[in-house]
Order: sequence, then C-alpha cells, then structure tokens
Amino acid sequence: MYKYVKRFLDICLSILILIPLFFVFIIVGIAIKLDDRGPIFYLSDRLGKDGRTFKMFKFRSMKVNAEDIRNKDGSTYNSPTDPRVTKVGKFLRETSIDELPQFINVLKGDMSLIGPRPGLPDMFPNYEEDEKGKVLVRPGITGYTQAFYRNTISAREKRLKDAWYAHNVSFSLDLKIFFKTISIVLKREGIYTNDTKDIELNKEKK
Repeated sequence: MYKYVKRFLDICLSILILIPLFFVFIIVGIAIKLDDRGPIFYLSDRLGKDGRTFKMFKFRSMKVNAEDIRNKDGSTYNSPTDPRVTKVGKFLRETSIDELPQFINVLKGDMSLIGPRPGLPDMFPNYEEDEKGKVLVRPGITGYTQAFYRNTISAREKRLKDAWYAHNVSFSLDLKIFFKTISIVLKREGIYTNDTKDIELNKEKK
C-alpha cells in the first residue's frame, strides 16, 4: 500500500519543489555557462528499478569530456581537489545543488525522492546476491546510505544497506531519512570519498 502513497507523494512534492526551483535553475545555468561555456546538464546512465537503465539529470560539475576515474571497487572517484571539477562545480557538489535536476527524474518515474542512490549499470553484473535487492525499489535523490553514511563506507557496504532498505521501506523510515538528509547537507558531512593524493594513484592505474 505504501508504495502507491509514496509514488503519489513523489509526484506532488516534486511539482511543488520544481516551481520555485525554476529560478534556481536559471541562476545555476548562467553560472555554469559563464564558468566554461559547456552544457548546463550532465546526463548519466544509471541503474533503476528492476535493473533498468535510465538517464539521470545533474547540473554539470566537471569539465566537458572529463576522464572517467574509478576506485578499486568500481565506485566513482571523488576528491576535494579533483582537477576535473570546475570552480562552479565544486560549489554545486558541496551544497548538493548539482542533484536538484533529479526532481525531473522523479516526475518521469525513473526515481523517487527517497530510495537507494542509483548505481552504475556496468557494475550490476558484479553485484553479490545479497546486494541485488537494491533494485527492487526506485532509486532516490537521497536514501538510507546517503543520509546516514554518505561517502564514509565502502561500495559493498552501501549496496548491502540499500538492499536492506528496499526490503524494509516504510513511511517512518523515509521520514527519518528525510530529516537526516537535511542535517548532513547543511553540515556538508561526508562529501568526499577520496583523499587529495588518490587521484595520481588512480591515473597511474588507467
């Protein structure tokens, strides 16, 4: 029953949020264009419900045609001094503003406001059996691991906790995630996965 209520809330809240965000989109779009004249949005292939692939919207925070650098576990490299990130992009990431266009994905039905963060499709074949439950629900703009752990745990631990969420989703749990997310965004906690020095090590392994 809750899954139907959840979808209804996703649609209503996304519409209410996107209306005032229209002006934020204009300001951010102008800032991105002035920074390096590249495209405003970045469309990334992501893993959705039941293993389907969809295009996830984000404000572009990296330079155009930036190199794809991964960690050993296949997760995306993320550092406070990543040279691929633009000046405006660094601010967008640290304030989580780069994630705001995903409300469009919520309206489309690709995502939910709250759910596991969408993984990379090419990593799905490597999921352990106890991790695959993650794709039983729509991925979210924020989720259990994003709110309570963000980038402080391994990719394996994230997938396990996401699978647990998918099997235990409820209104009360979503409410806790919602308020915890507000707290970590304001405190800017757990933003980065990697140390500054890690990028050179990753480049050498490419």
